[in-house]
Amino acid sequence: MDLLKMGQQLLGDKLGDNAGGMMEALSGLTSGKGLDLAGIKEKLMAGGMGDELQSWLGDGENKEVTAEQVKNALGEDQVAQVANKLGCDTDTAASQLKDVLPSLMDKASSGGDLMSQFTGGGAGGLMGMAKGLFNK
Repeated sequence: MDLLKMGQQLLGDKLGDNAGGMMEALSGLTSGKGLDLAGIKEKLMAGGMGDELQSWLGDGENKEVTAEQVKNALGEDQVAQVANKLGCDTDTAASQLKDVLPSLMDKASSGGDLMSQFTGGGAGGLMGMAKGLFNK
């Protein structure tokens, strides 16, 4: 079993039944070479979600977002790619992303910044994130 699959299984306990598919889909939002939270952060910032993103990265409460905000920030094409990987429509994918992204960013950050082990992408980044989810 490769490290990506192991990381997906570890995250499955925390994120639910579709965690593996979601992790694979999220990796497609950037370089496709693994889960790159720094790249996703940049896309969300460029898409106008800076305030919400800062709340997820900070140590306080996470601001809620709508599926439409996520779809607008990431772009319809990107959300369609996520939907394709998850086997659902774009509205469902956007809804799942609005639920998953705040938690992922929150668990992978401290004091407003992404922790270094989560910004490298690849299996190492995914495994670091899995460890972070279980250690918080």
